[in-house]
Amino acid sequence: MQLAHIAIDRLNISAVNMRHARRAPDVSGILPSVRARGVLVPLLMRPNGAPDMFEIVAGRRRYFAAKSIADERGEAEPLPCAIMEDGDDADALEASLIENIARLDPDEVSQWETFSRLIKQGRTVPDIAATFGITELAVKRILALGDLLPKLREAYRRDEIDAETARHLTMASKAQQQDRLALLADPEQYPPRGFQLKQWLFGGQSISTKVALFPIEDYPGLMVCDLFGEDSYFADADLFWEKQNAIIAARRDAYLEAGWAEVVVLEPGQYFHSWDHEKTPKKKGGKVVITVSHRGEVECHEGWLSHKEARRARGKADAGEEADTPAKPSRPELSGPMQNYVDLHRHAPCAPPCSIMRAQHCA
Repeated sequence: MQLAHIAIDRLNISAVNMRHARRAPDVSGILPSVRARGVLVPLLMRPNGAPDMFEIVAGRRRYFAAKSIADERGEAEPLPCAIMEDGDDADALEASLIENIARLDPDEVSQWETFSRLIKQGRTVPDIAATFGITELAVKRILALGDLLPKLREAYRRDEIDAETARHLTMASKAQQQDRLALLADPEQYPPRGFQLKQWLFGGQSISTKVALFPIEDYPGLMVCDLFGEDSYFADADLFWEKQNAIIAARRDAYLEAGWAEVVVLEPGQYFHSWDHEKTPKKKGGKVVITVSHRGEVECHEGWLSHKEARRARGKADAGEEADTPAKPSRPELSGPMQNYVDLHRHAPCAPPCSIMRAQHCA
């Protein structure tokens, strides 16, 4: 058996699960606990044949409860899983996991006290994980509570701070934690919680290091580790964008040097909708559209034209197949009103220059 945290979109219900064919279960009984503390007892998994995909042998209700909370929050945390091996007995494994979890203290602050004491006695993170039947990441998450100010830790123990808020506060500086304590003590204030707290900590932008186009070692600023999402973030968003934009500009130049007719870099937050465009190869004038999200993610969409541009390109191609069609003489661009004025006088009866001058003078 191997313990690991696995992304929820890599899991599905196994056909051997006795409730596989039934509708989604009623999770109201466990939802408050999972919402407050997350999934504690690992789900039993086995590989389902597809690369990096697993099927749930036991833990269906925990899975649906986690999915429900992910829908509420707009983001999903990886779930603790026990991956079965050939010869493993599911019932025995599940009973062992539940027994081990039952040995844990009831609240996470008490768990932190226990784990910290074991670390001082020379136990390692893998040792503690094996003892209690939880993943190493789960142990690290509990140990991270040591980064909280004692008053915040006690507030978490008293349920004055929810689990998600406490986890985000472990990424905060001591000064930020002091500010959060001041807000907590003021009854007229509404301190940020959960995802809003993460936005507050990072100045409105929590940019993951995963989206960086540049080597992380080239970033001279600070990075903050998030044990709860297995991720880390750039503490200086302006410095991140400076380096990210330099790479985007280099990619644009590389596309142009490769012979693309045009490379369009959209403003951050603007979307590229493929249904508004037609796939067009480079040799037929296709463009490259580069999109950038507010979170720093960059995507390059190669070989597209808008429907209007595609129709125009097809028209030019059809015209090019005709035999030596004489090109129209070029003329300077005129605004709409000026063009109407010119056309009006072009088709009007010619008047003597003097009469035109008299008319202008009278006017």
